[in-house]
Amino acid sequence: MNEAVFPGNVRELTDGHVRLRAHRASDVERIVAQSEDPESRYWTTVPRPYDEANAREWLAAIEASWNDPGGIRHWALAPADDPDRYLGTVDLRPQSSRDVAKIGFGLHPEARGQGYMAAAVRLACQWWFDGGGTRVHWEALRGNFASWRVVWACGFAHHGTLPGAHVDMDGGPAVDIWQASLAADDVMEARTPWLDPPVLRTDEAGGLVLRPWRDTDVEGLGARDQPAHHMPARGVLDVDTFPEWLMTRREKMATGTTLSWCVADAAEDRALGEALLFVHEGTLDDDTAEVGYQVLPAARRRGVATAATRLAVEHAFTPRSADGLGLRRLVAQTAEDNTGSNRVLESLGFEVWGRESAADLLPDGRTVEAVHWERLRDA
Repeated sequence: MNEAVFPGNVRELTDGHVRLRAHRASDVERIVAQSEDPESRYWTTVPRPYDEANAREWLAAIEASWNDPGGIRHWALAPADDPDRYLGTVDLRPQSSRDVAKIGFGLHPEARGQGYMAAAVRLACQWWFDGGGTRVHWEALRGNFASWRVVWACGFAHHGTLPGAHVDMDGGPAVDIWQASLAADDVMEARTPWLDPPVLRTDEAGGLVLRPWRDTDVEGLGARDQPAHHMPARGVLDVDTFPEWLMTRREKMATGTTLSWCVADAAEDRALGEALLFVHEGTLDDDTAEVGYQVLPAARRRGVATAATRLAVEHAFTPRSADGLGLRRLVAQTAEDNTGSNRVLESLGFEVWGRESAADLLPDGRTVEAVHWERLRDA
């Protein structure tokens, strides 16, 4: 075989778990299945519908790219011990500077959640860096947390969101994209924690459960009713702003700065409010965080905020060895006229350590103090 042309010019890469190899005609059936998968159709630009003719055309383009010295480099994924079983594709697209590439990838449904893609991305990036490349860029549609989690695990630094940068191929409005990158001297391991809310429950029958948020939790929400100086509008649970609110909460959890729970009725699993732990700088790997909470109007004056916040505080102070956050200190801030919130903190052992005079100006011209609270972990 002439190694200067495809497939002889495709260097196989493996780490013992996944194998990157040249694509084959025998991959067609599984390529079609992957491309027709709802998740693939939603998050990628594959043709719709996708059939065997599309797959064969794509394989021809992959071959031509490998035979072009400056072309895109595609590898097929397979288990290291079963190289014939196609699991997906990872590609590197050299940019104009020639030492920078963009990475793209897609995984067959049956291979998801098994670490194959993170391993493949590390292998492809190392190949690029070994050849003199200096940086690999990644981008994905905002909301594609599965893709973000792959590059997060591989040490990519998240650079934020680029508004309206992707033109919807179905004629919809332009959508935002996330961006991240990895440099040649970066360690290919996660830089920050990715926070998944653990399920927490109160002891009493018919009590509360703190659980991850769901898109369907919007069904129990109403309109905003919090005074603006009690909580910024962007943080308040509101039926009209819930999709963006939830997206932002999930983004913050993906960067390790926030842990947000849906406070739900244990019997009916209906959203009653929110409990959260967060930091303004750093991540929740540090030793101090701020606690926050809010309760929907229909659930107030029933002890929901106190019970839910107690669970969040206990999780914050539980040692990391016991799957808690292992924090040393919690803080909170309230308005002096927010008597309900102040009572919650007092009942949970928080103490006032400072006040800000005239911190908030109300619509009627009055001012109120901001009250600062803290609680240390018990010795």
